[in-house]
Amino acid sequence: MPMAKDPNLLVSVIIPSYDRWPMLGEAVDSVLVQTAREYELIVVDDGSTDETPRRLRDYGARLTMLSQSRRGVAAARNLGARQASGQYLAFLDSDDLWHPLKLERQLAFMESNLEVEICQTDEIWVRNGVRVNPRHKHRKPSGDIFRASLALCLVSPSAVMMRRDLFERVGGFDESLPVCEDYDLWLRIVKDTEVPLIPETLVTKRGGHADQLSRSTWGFDRFRVHSIANLLETGLDGEKAGWALEAMAKKVTILTQGFRKRGNEAMAREYEERLRRVSDRVRTPLG
Repeated sequence: MPMAKDPNLLVSVIIPSYDRWPMLGEAVDSVLVQTAREYELIVVDDGSTDETPRRLRDYGARLTMLSQSRRGVAAARNLGARQASGQYLAFLDSDDLWHPLKLERQLAFMESNLEVEICQTDEIWVRNGVRVNPRHKHRKPSGDIFRASLALCLVSPSAVMMRRDLFERVGGFDESLPVCEDYDLWLRIVKDTEVPLIPETLVTKRGGHADQLSRSTWGFDRFRVHSIANLLETGLDGEKAGWALEAMAKKVTILTQGFRKRGNEAMAREYEERLRRVSDRVRTPLG
């Protein structure tokens, strides 16, 4: 049964999780100690087989638990968003942590800048319990980040707050993607929308664990090429189309070299053919 929506609620916090206890518990606790209180917490259990469901029930009314059969992180986030009551959505990955002022700082920023539809905060990275410095290419830009975002994902789900109507307008996460679903969504957003950065470290991003999603699937650029091609095929134009086509061509070159090195000529030709079709469409736009 859908949850009753509260028109006065400001933020819906959504945590997707699959077999992540006790890390999930730490993420939940980092939300419950937020200094801002105008939020609801929705945890979406994506078919966990560990103690997650039982542990979440121990929180009682402090959170809402939703459950689905194993469908992936994109579907879990979308389910949480569909049930959300808040004017804003804030996502938190189950292996990350928020600092206590995270919601307060972003709410103040969004409520003071009503033209802004999405923002993110800075973060620190911890790998296997040790703080690491992100490489220069991973440092978050602010404002119009479309061109920079074509190369790699520069928006962190755990650091974002966005207006719910923006999320709904762009269609949410693509549930067909096993990985890079965040890259795909951010591209659809940032092609038209600026993403200001609040230059304050308010998220701890934890990595290095064996079940990290980025370790689950090889060849992330396969999915990034898919996302760029979709943008170009659905009407991107002008210099943004040129940037996107250039980024797609670079990724296709790297992928096809890898396929041929492994003797997979058919897959190499498939990517080259899609690049050719997209290139022809950009050069001879419909309409």
